[in-house]
Amino acid sequence: QVQLVESGGGLVQAGGSLRLSCAASGRTFSSYAMGWFRQAPGKEREFVAAISRYGLRTYYGDSVKGRFAISRDNAKNTVYLQMNSLKPEDTAVYYCAAGDGVYGNDYFAHGTYDFWGQGTQVTVSS
Repeated sequence: QVQLVESGGGLVQAGGSLRLSCAASGRTFSSYAMGWFRQAPGKEREFVAAISRYGLRTYYGDSVKGRFAISRDNAKNTVYLQMNSLKPEDTAVYYCAAGDGVYGNDYFAHGTYDFWGQGTQVTVSS
C-alpha cells in the first residue's frame, strides 16, 4: 500500500514556473513507477509524465514535452514535476500516481496505476 500526497500547486502567470512534489509513504517507493496526470474541468484525465522505478526512463505527453521535467528521489520517497513556460491550458488538477509492474506503453495509461494522490490545483493566468 502506498499513500501519495501532492503539494506545490498554486496560481502562476503564463510563462512562469512551478514545481510539484509528491511524497509517498511506505518503504517500497522504488518498487513503483510514478506518473503525473492532470484533469481540467469537463475534460478527461490526461497523461503528463512518468518515470521508471530508478529514474532511468522518463516519458512525457506531447503537450508538455520540452517544458516539463519529471524526476524522483528514492531516498526521500518523492517524485517531482518541474513545470516551466506554463500556459493557461496547463490549468488543471494534477495527480501523482504509483504503479507496479509498469512497462512500455503502460506508462501512458491512467488505468495502469494502482495508487493515486488527492491532487493539487494548478492555475495559470493569461
